[in-house]
Amino acid sequence: MAEGELPAVLILDVGGTHGVLEDLAALLKKHFHLITMKEFLGNKEEMSKKIQSVFVFECRPTIDRELLESLPNLKVIGNSGVGVDHLDLKMISSFGVKVTNTPHAVADPTADIGMALMLASARRLVEGNALNFLGPRYLFGIPHYCCDRDDLSELVFGM
Repeated sequence: MAEGELPAVLILDVGGTHGVLEDLAALLKKHFHLITMKEFLGNKEEMSKKIQSVFVFECRPTIDRELLESLPNLKVIGNSGVGVDHLDLKMISSFGVKVTNTPHAVADPTADIGMALMLASARRLVEGNALNFLGPRYLFGIPHYCCDRDDLSELVFGM
Protein backbone atom coordinates (compact mmCIF):
# COMPACT_ATOMS: atom_id res chain seq x y z
CA MET A 1 0.00 0.00 0.00
CA ALA A 2 1.47 3.34 -1.07
CA GLU A 3 1.70 6.40 1.17
CA GLY A 4 -1.72 8.08 1.49
CA GLU A 5 -3.52 5.21 -0.24
CA LEU A 6 -6.60 3.85 1.51
CA PRO A 7 -6.55 0.20 2.62
CA ALA A 8 -8.55 -2.07 0.34
CA VAL A 9 -11.61 -3.95 1.55
CA LEU A 10 -13.29 -6.80 -0.30
CA ILE A 11 -17.08 -6.72 -0.49
CA LEU A 12 -19.52 -8.83 -2.46
CA ASP A 13 -21.08 -5.91 -4.36
CA VAL A 14 -22.72 -2.52 -3.87
CA GLY A 15 -26.51 -2.54 -3.94
CA GLY A 16 -28.56 -5.24 -5.57
CA THR A 17 -30.04 -8.22 -3.78
CA HIS A 18 -27.06 -9.22 -1.65
CA GLY A 19 -24.68 -6.29 -1.93
CA VAL A 20 -23.74 -3.72 0.68
CA LEU A 21 -26.37 -1.01 1.02
CA GLU A 22 -25.44 2.09 -0.97
CA ASP A 23 -25.45 4.39 2.07
CA LEU A 24 -23.16 1.99 3.91
CA ALA A 25 -20.89 1.72 0.87
CA ALA A 26 -20.59 5.52 0.81
CA LEU A 27 -19.48 5.44 4.46
CA LEU A 28 -16.98 2.65 3.75
CA LYS A 29 -15.52 4.62 0.82
CA LYS A 30 -14.46 7.37 3.22
CA HIS A 31 -12.06 4.96 4.92
CA PHE A 32 -11.39 2.17 2.41
CA HIS A 33 -10.84 1.48 -1.26
CA LEU A 34 -13.76 -0.85 -2.10
CA ILE A 35 -13.06 -3.88 -4.26
CA THR A 36 -16.06 -5.96 -5.29
CA MET A 37 -15.87 -9.71 -5.65
CA LYS A 38 -16.34 -9.32 -9.42
CA GLU A 39 -13.32 -6.98 -9.63
CA PHE A 40 -11.30 -9.32 -7.43
CA LEU A 41 -12.09 -12.40 -9.52
CA GLY A 42 -11.39 -10.47 -12.73
CA ASN A 43 -7.86 -9.56 -11.66
CA LYS A 44 -7.03 -11.87 -8.77
CA GLU A 45 -3.25 -11.59 -9.01
CA GLU A 46 -3.12 -7.81 -8.60
CA MET A 47 -6.11 -7.37 -6.28
CA SER A 48 -5.15 -10.12 -3.83
CA LYS A 49 -2.06 -8.16 -2.72
CA LYS A 50 -4.07 -4.98 -2.05
CA ILE A 51 -6.89 -6.44 0.05
CA GLN A 52 -6.29 -6.15 3.79
CA SER A 53 -9.86 -6.67 5.00
CA VAL A 54 -13.12 -8.30 4.03
CA PHE A 55 -16.47 -6.74 4.91
CA VAL A 56 -19.12 -9.43 5.38
CA PHE A 57 -22.66 -8.11 4.83
CA GLU A 58 -25.58 -10.50 5.27
CA CYS A 59 -23.19 -13.49 5.42
CA ARG A 60 -21.60 -12.58 2.08
CA PRO A 61 -19.02 -13.05 0.68
CA THR A 62 -18.56 -16.59 1.95
CA ILE A 63 -15.30 -16.91 3.84
CA ASP A 64 -13.72 -20.23 2.95
CA ARG A 65 -10.19 -21.66 2.85
CA GLU A 66 -9.79 -20.88 -0.87
CA LEU A 67 -10.57 -17.18 -0.36
CA LEU A 68 -8.27 -16.92 2.65
CA GLU A 69 -5.42 -18.59 0.77
CA SER A 70 -5.82 -16.10 -2.09
CA LEU A 71 -5.51 -13.05 0.22
CA PRO A 72 -1.94 -13.05 1.61
CA ASN A 73 -2.21 -9.57 3.21
CA LEU A 74 -5.61 -10.09 4.84
CA LYS A 75 -5.64 -8.82 8.44
CA VAL A 76 -9.28 -8.57 9.48
CA ILE A 77 -12.76 -9.74 8.56
CA GLY A 78 -15.44 -7.29 9.61
CA ASN A 79 -18.89 -8.79 10.03
CA SER A 80 -21.80 -6.34 9.82
CA GLY A 81 -24.07 -8.45 11.98
CA VAL A 82 -24.14 -9.41 15.62
CA GLY A 83 -23.23 -13.09 15.45
CA VAL A 84 -20.32 -14.88 13.83
CA ASP A 85 -21.84 -18.38 13.73
CA HIS A 86 -21.57 -18.41 9.93
CA LEU A 87 -17.78 -18.00 10.10
CA ASP A 88 -15.29 -20.79 10.81
CA LEU A 89 -13.32 -18.92 13.46
CA LYS A 90 -10.71 -21.67 13.97
CA MET A 91 -9.89 -21.79 10.26
CA ILE A 92 -9.80 -18.00 9.98
CA SER A 93 -7.53 -17.60 13.01
CA SER A 94 -5.17 -20.25 11.59
CA PHE A 95 -4.43 -17.69 8.84
CA GLY A 96 -3.64 -15.04 11.47
CA VAL A 97 -6.78 -13.07 10.59
CA LYS A 98 -8.91 -11.32 13.22
CA VAL A 99 -12.72 -11.26 13.14
CA THR A 100 -14.84 -8.35 14.34
CA ASN A 101 -18.58 -7.84 14.62
CA THR A 102 -21.08 -5.32 15.96
CA PRO A 103 -22.30 -6.84 19.21
CA HIS A 104 -24.49 -3.95 20.37
CA ALA A 105 -25.85 -2.88 16.99
CA VAL A 106 -29.33 -4.30 17.51
CA ALA A 107 -29.53 -4.47 21.31
CA ASP A 108 -32.19 -1.76 21.64
CA PRO A 109 -34.40 -2.95 18.75
CA THR A 110 -34.19 -6.52 20.07
CA ALA A 111 -35.34 -5.35 23.50
CA ASP A 112 -38.15 -3.33 21.89
CA ILE A 113 -39.38 -6.34 19.91
CA GLY A 114 -39.14 -8.57 22.99
CA MET A 115 -41.26 -6.16 25.02
CA ALA A 116 -43.75 -5.74 22.16
CA LEU A 117 -44.17 -9.51 21.86
CA MET A 118 -44.68 -9.91 25.61
CA LEU A 119 -47.23 -7.10 25.69
CA ALA A 120 -49.00 -8.45 22.60
CA SER A 121 -49.24 -11.84 24.24
CA ALA A 122 -50.40 -10.52 27.62
CA ARG A 123 -52.99 -8.19 26.09
CA ARG A 124 -54.12 -10.62 23.36
CA LEU A 125 -53.42 -8.03 20.67
CA VAL A 126 -53.38 -10.54 17.82
CA GLU A 127 -56.87 -11.71 18.74
CA GLY A 128 -57.99 -8.09 19.17
CA ASN A 129 -56.65 -7.26 15.73
CA ALA A 130 -58.52 -10.20 14.20
CA LEU A 131 -61.64 -9.14 16.05
CA ASN A 132 -61.24 -5.61 14.77
CA PHE A 133 -60.88 -6.58 11.10
CA LEU A 134 -63.07 -9.67 10.89
CA GLY A 135 -65.74 -8.84 13.40
CA PRO A 136 -66.69 -10.67 16.59
CA ARG A 137 -68.37 -13.57 14.78
CA TYR A 138 -65.21 -14.55 12.91
CA LEU A 139 -62.61 -14.59 15.66
CA PHE A 140 -60.38 -17.54 14.67
CA GLY A 141 -63.24 -19.10 12.71
CA ILE A 142 -65.33 -19.70 15.85
CA PRO A 143 -68.62 -17.86 16.28
CA HIS A 144 -68.31 -15.27 19.04
CA TYR A 145 -71.59 -14.96 20.93
CA CYS A 146 -70.91 -11.81 22.95
CA CYS A 147 -73.07 -9.69 20.69
CA ASP A 148 -75.16 -9.84 17.55
CA ARG A 149 -73.52 -6.86 15.87
CA ASP A 150 -70.72 -6.93 13.32
CA ASP A 151 -69.40 -3.50 14.29
CA LEU A 152 -67.31 -2.94 17.39
CA SER A 153 -68.82 0.36 18.51
CA GLU A 154 -70.17 -1.11 21.76
CA LEU A 155 -67.26 -3.41 22.56
CA VAL A 156 -64.56 -2.23 24.94
CA PHE A 157 -60.96 -3.33 24.55
CA GLY A 158 -58.68 -2.88 27.50
CA MET A 159 -57.25 -4.52 30.54
